[in-house]
Amino acid sequence: MSTLPVIVAVDGSDDSLVALDWAFEAALVREAPLRVVHVHQYPAWAGPEVLPAGRPEAEGDTVLGQVRRYLAGRVERPALEYLALEGVPSAVLPELGATAQLLVLGSRGRGGFAGLLLGSNGMAAARDAECVVVVVPKPGRRIQDGTPAEPGPRVVVGLRADSPDEATLAFAFTEAALRGARLQVVAAYQWPLQNWAMPGELVPVTVDQDAVEGETRTLTEGFLAPHRQRHPAVRTDPWIAPGDAAGHLVEASKGADLVVVGRHRRRLLAPARMMGSVTQAVLLHAASPVAVVPPAPSNG
Repeated sequence: MSTLPVIVAVDGSDDSLVALDWAFEAALVREAPLRVVHVHQYPAWAGPEVLPAGRPEAEGDTVLGQVRRYLAGRVERPALEYLALEGVPSAVLPELGATAQLLVLGSRGRGGFAGLLLGSNGMAAARDAECVVVVVPKPGRRIQDGTPAEPGPRVVVGLRADSPDEATLAFAFTEAALRGARLQVVAAYQWPLQNWAMPGELVPVTVDQDAVEGETRTLTEGFLAPHRQRHPAVRTDPWIAPGDAAGHLVEASKGADLVVVGRHRRRLLAPARMMGSVTQAVLLHAASPVAVVPPAPSNG
């Protein structure tokens, strides 16, 4: 059975070349082909009568030609494929996820506004693609200093102890194993807790914080146990902390090889694909590449 490729989207921007470097190494470590895709953009309102006939040729594509020259001197390389497509990138790129094990993009393409930390194409792909989407930021993104991390390769994963995402944990453990990295598991819990007594009235809950933290740690260890059995060589370091999960993940991203987050489960009254606020915040602010893992297909 053939190995699904790692797909990287390029558009000639510096951000897409940074993503290309990340995807190149990801394909090597997975022993997978690397498919480099350039989408020739046409406006969403354009109809068939104003579009060129046929698919653009990869051989004559100037952006793909730039990539060929950029990669020319590398001795160790995955099998390389080049593909030129036409369409609206925010629609075309997510569709590529059906034939990829990873879809990799830069945080902002050539057409992005300078002030945006994540372009619309990256957001659309992270929300809609069927495969894991990795968004690679430009080097040097600054975040507030937090607790200094232990040196060495490190993958970070976010875990909701009240509703863990097994697909996200499985990808994070596999990625840490591939990289020979330790896995830092960030499990945040709400504190202080509050109850609603009457409309508009908040009443503090008389629960000991140590008890809440202890319960969160117990749940976290239980969810990690089967993954640890499957990956005994991966060292895991649970980090249990009160407060904002997104803030903790962004803080942990400094110096990390990758931050792994789940996308979002579909809800009964909101069947469309969506991303949670924590995932969006991490995509916008993390200093490291971010992998967004779609939920496992439902059996129901």
